[in-house]
Amino acid sequence: MPGATSKFLTLLLAWAAAEICGRLHIPVPWMLGPLLATALATLAGMPTCSSLRLRNGGQWVMGASLGLYFTPTIVTQLVNLWWAVLVAVGWSLALGMAYGHWLYRSCVGRLRGVPDDALRPSAYFAGAIGAASEMTLLADREGARTDLVAASHSLRMLIVVLVMPFSMLLAKSWWGLEVVDIVPPASAPFTVVGGAWLALFTVAGGLVLKLLGLPNPWFLGPLLVAIGLAASETAPATVPTLLSNTAQLLIGVSLGVRFSPQFLHTAPRWLAHVALGTVGVIAACATFGVALAWATGLHPATAILGTAPGGMTEMSITAKALQLGVPVVTALQVTRLVAVLILVRPAYRLWATWRRDGVHSPQP
Repeated sequence: MPGATSKFLTLLLAWAAAEICGRLHIPVPWMLGPLLATALATLAGMPTCSSLRLRNGGQWVMGASLGLYFTPTIVTQLVNLWWAVLVAVGWSLALGMAYGHWLYRSCVGRLRGVPDDALRPSAYFAGAIGAASEMTLLADREGARTDLVAASHSLRMLIVVLVMPFSMLLAKSWWGLEVVDIVPPASAPFTVVGGAWLALFTVAGGLVLKLLGLPNPWFLGPLLVAIGLAASETAPATVPTLLSNTAQLLIGVSLGVRFSPQFLHTAPRWLAHVALGTVGVIAACATFGVALAWATGLHPATAILGTAPGGMTEMSITAKALQLGVPVVTALQVTRLVAVLILVRPAYRLWATWRRDGVHSPQP
């Protein structure tokens, strides 16, 4: 069974990398170690392999773990910050459109074999700050080059996931942070019976969202169920640290195996501009995060991580590992994801219609 062997060896490599990163005191070692090790091994042509079921299992565990932070006190605070969440969503949508426009202007006429009518939607959906798989699917429906869109989101995710933990660790030292997280999970201690009930409830949440065809069901479903349990103070158990670390490892592996040798040959000019643009987007989001912190009273590190252009799961894991306001970061990231998924395609269709009418309308 070559596939089973590849999966086992990949997991073994990921575990070794996580242990090494932990001993070196690298931030978020159980996600960054596996991500880096599997990405480098995959780029080197080694037969790495990731299991979709294991990745879904990792998302399930992290969704349940993060949702338990939403105690009644935290929920009340988040309700009072509703306006800040909406402002952050609007910022993300506008920034994604601006990034996509810049990406188009930088590459138009310079990518061999990519016509203008395919580059426009490719750049637009590549710039959107949303889930990679969903953005690639939407881009395909608009006639985009899905390989360019998928490659751009993978590269952006890699850069953000590598940059943000180290940046936040430096920020904690700079600001002298000791305790930023608001309230740790107030669930009952872990027991086999309590853990079984928690698993049953959260799996049911994932299954419901999957049946409804919603995105990221194995993260959002358990997250929403765990939030309900924590907010009502009925959570039967916590998630053990060992299980949380394993989930981070599985998610790191699922990110790392995307970087096949063919990835580097996907329009090098395009990837170079994506990398440059990602750095600019990170800087812009950090600036916005500081402004949001000033307006809301949140700590700057929490606001910056909550508005960072990374994946919802990955940024929430970073917040958990570094104790940087998990509920606020998770709420900002989840709300942005939902808003982007709902609004990004209608916004593109409106823009495309306006442009078409504007270009082809007769001049007075």
